[in-house]
Amino acid sequence: MRVSVLVLDGVFDSGLAAVLDILGCANELRRRLPQPPPAWEVTTVGFGDTARTGAGLTVSTAPVGDAGGCDLLLLPAVGERRPERLVDYLSGPDSAPARELLVRTRSAGTPIASACAGTFLLAESGILNGLSATTTWWLAPLFRQRYPQVTLDQNRMVTSCDGVTTAGAAFGHVDLALSIVRRSSPALSDLVANYLVIDERPSQAAHTMTGALAAADPTVAAFERWARAHLHEPLSVRDAAESIGVSERTLQRTTRAVLGTSPVRFVQDLRVEQATHLLRSTDHTIEAIARRVGYENANTLRVLLRDRTGNTAGRYRRG
Repeated sequence: MRVSVLVLDGVFDSGLAAVLDILGCANELRRRLPQPPPAWEVTTVGFGDTARTGAGLTVSTAPVGDAGGCDLLLLPAVGERRPERLVDYLSGPDSAPARELLVRTRSAGTPIASACAGTFLLAESGILNGLSATTTWWLAPLFRQRYPQVTLDQNRMVTSCDGVTTAGAAFGHVDLALSIVRRSSPALSDLVANYLVIDERPSQAAHTMTGALAAADPTVAAFERWARAHLHEPLSVRDAAESIGVSERTLQRTTRAVLGTSPVRFVQDLRVEQATHLLRSTDHTIEAIARRVGYENANTLRVLLRDRTGNTAGRYRRG
């Protein structure tokens, strides 16, 4: 498979390195399999002879025109963590050549992949319209606001839809590269993961800080404060809305628009967050912790923990 890795100025160093290292490792290990998949021919391409990474390193790049015959165009994220600066970059002239390349590549039917903030550039170019995608969890509210035509699942680590693969926050580049290897050979993907000591991470949910998402909107932030103060009580969305001075319908609509979820599910996430903290930091029984986060039945909390994080209560206690 011919993979063109598009290296833009300011690229996230670890994201670029993860992609190159994992595909390189796959090429080295593939011969250990009885039926090895074809090798990956990886080329870094750009809009000049070199690109400068976010850490100031120089990467040699082939002309971006060489990407025309590739089997996959892979875009590591630019290392911009400030939402306002990211928006300026996305809509400005510096990213215009990349947006145009993405549109041409998509029109030619070539698969495209990106991770973290790189998915914003895919969405900005319009190639994610009508598709499902994921991105870095803490930029999910901005993504939803800016790209309402994209179905965002912020909990997924990797998602693929109609030839476009996206991955989650920062080191989601690792998961993205492994997913590329896995399509050719699940056995090789497992082998690479073992050699590089990479754990499977199907979801970002366990890493999501719910409060950081809520801060994106004043109504949701107020709801979060109310919910945390009443976490031990049965949830009443009507009481919450009345307390923060909005209608129940407004609270439902705003929570859905900002977080992509309902007020009930958001409060469940807060309860999971608090429960995992108590499991790690106290000796309270699971029954006592369940009551402190609003559940009379400890089994309800156990099921919720497995559903949202993929872990059991015992796993958090052992950690």
